[in-house]
Amino acid sequence: MRIWIDMTAPAHVLVFRPIIRRLEEAGHEVAVTARDYGEALSLLTLHGIEHTAFGRHGGVTRRGKVRALGSRLRSMRRFGRAGRFDLAAAHASNELPIAARSLGVPVVDMFDYEWALQQHNVGCRLARRVMTPDAIPPERLRRYGVGSAKLAQFPGLKEDYYLFDFEPDRSVLDRLGLDPDRVIVVVRPPADVALYHRLENTLFPRLLERLGRDERVQALVVPRNAGQREYVRGLGLPSLVVPDHAVDAQSLIALADLVISAGGTMNREAVSLGTPVYTTFAGRPGGVDEDLVRRGMMRGLADPDDLVLEKRSGERARTRRDPQVLADMMLATA
Repeated sequence: MRIWIDMTAPAHVLVFRPIIRRLEEAGHEVAVTARDYGEALSLLTLHGIEHTAFGRHGGVTRRGKVRALGSRLRSMRRFGRAGRFDLAAAHASNELPIAARSLGVPVVDMFDYEWALQQHNVGCRLARRVMTPDAIPPERLRRYGVGSAKLAQFPGLKEDYYLFDFEPDRSVLDRLGLDPDRVIVVVRPPADVALYHRLENTLFPRLLERLGRDERVQALVVPRNAGQREYVRGLGLPSLVVPDHAVDAQSLIALADLVISAGGTMNREAVSLGTPVYTTFAGRPGGVDEDLVRRGMMRGLADPDDLVLEKRSGERARTRRDPQVLADMMLATA
């Protein structure tokens, strides 16, 4: 079978890496398209995944996003028409469901945050199968035309599957000049270009001030873009570390004492790797986050003074799941 996978954000590279391997080991041919956004293309190259790049992120305005979608969609249709694919799959791609459906290719739409209303109203309705974690209540997906026949839910977090074979590189702390005797905190800023995260996150500057002046702490801030990098550096806070380049975020999370993130992926990676985590997400919480907070696996943070900053010791409990489960769900769609 010829399978088309589209990746539009750095996290998608991690999600699909083990799935692609399982598909190819089973004799299927996989072609990857990607959008130039964040470190997505660099990660594809790092993991040795051949790809064809189309388009860039449309920026913060709705008009810019629509213009970028239209331009990329034309390229995607040309690619799909030439590829003669049997199946297409993506994790919350805007363009793939439209392009593949217009060419008669069955689509798998995968995601783990259910409140991206505009995106899901298109992607879910055009998909033949919708794959989500089982923590998302199925009734929340009915507004997108997802009934029981279309929905396939998998146990746990998607991070449990793509981190199944992950082992941290313990030299990463030395390479970044981090002192293991201090409390190591990994910080991820808000996704300030996401339509579903429009609320101004005033908590973030106060959080940086709290961490940046604590001599017991070294807080490594993993920016989403160059603007965030310059903003954090401009604060001149002594306990903040801002890398110049992409970092091995998974190793940092696994070795850190604490993770604080406004985005979903890093929070869930921390849960999967057994690292304590606070969420500062200012938007509407999804079913996955609600479940993690309810089970005490993640904590909400409303005030930086509520942070518990302490060294971790002992073995950390990890959750590993076989990515073959996800590959089989995708293949069943065709």
